[in-house]
Amino acid sequence: MVSPHTVSRRALHPNGPTLSRLVWGAWRARDAAALAEPQGLVRMIETCLEHGITSFDHADIYGQYQVEALFGDALRLDPALKGRMEIVTKCDIALVSSARPGNRVKHYDTSAAHIRASVERSLAALGVERIDVLLLHRPDPLMDADEVARTLEILVAEGKIAHAGVSNHTVEQMRLLASRLPFPLVTNQIELSVLHTEPLESGILDHLQAERIAPMIWSPLGGGRLFASPPEGALGRTMAELCEKYSLAGPGPLAIAWLLRLPVRPVPVLGTTSLSRIGELAAADAVEMERQDWFALLEAARGRAVP
Repeated sequence: MVSPHTVSRRALHPNGPTLSRLVWGAWRARDAAALAEPQGLVRMIETCLEHGITSFDHADIYGQYQVEALFGDALRLDPALKGRMEIVTKCDIALVSSARPGNRVKHYDTSAAHIRASVERSLAALGVERIDVLLLHRPDPLMDADEVARTLEILVAEGKIAHAGVSNHTVEQMRLLASRLPFPLVTNQIELSVLHTEPLESGILDHLQAERIAPMIWSPLGGGRLFASPPEGALGRTMAELCEKYSLAGPGPLAIAWLLRLPVRPVPVLGTTSLSRIGELAAADAVEMERQDWFALLEAARGRAVP
């Protein structure tokens, strides 16, 4: 029996945490019957750990504010799992939800009171003493950078979070918050995939590489569209050829290998709820995609050659 591939590890920043090169994202946990109860989630966690995926991505809002508690219930079934993982979670999106009856409209809230309350609730729901990386989920037009920075400093000093980062922020939005902090922002979680290539030219990846910050990548498979059969046309043909060349199980692992080729050292967040697909996706970490193959896939996805 062939041993499963164990994914490598990467530091998000020279002064930041080390995560597994692939991260499992919990946002769909309540949508899958097999994971919607704690024992099923334990099996998913164990499968991830078997493949070296030790990092788990959350947000307070996932599953209408219920996924963190579900994950915590799973950890309570096997408390030893907590010592084998890194926890990332996010805050500042406020949904209209029965779980938050005071929210009259969807909005963003980076006030000190909201960030602290979100962290306290996440710690309690997950059943952990510290969050390894706390991310601001979306840019808040009403953010007071000094207030946010003070709040993050206090939470680090209290040992409730180890590191801070952002999600979906532009270069200038990152620079603003970073200018107020005595420690680095360790990541920016952004959308990037073969089907969403705008960050390649927006300047965000250049900024992150300049600052030696590894981005986390959400929706690396185009919202799941690259999981099943390859797309039709040139993209489908190119993906089929490259899957055969690199001995990958399908377009999903190939799309991950394409991302991992970027010199900014991205850390893709996997949203799969299938145990069997974890191993398939982990295999992408063993692939070093050739430069011309990388550009061939970009050309096929965009329908045009680079200028």
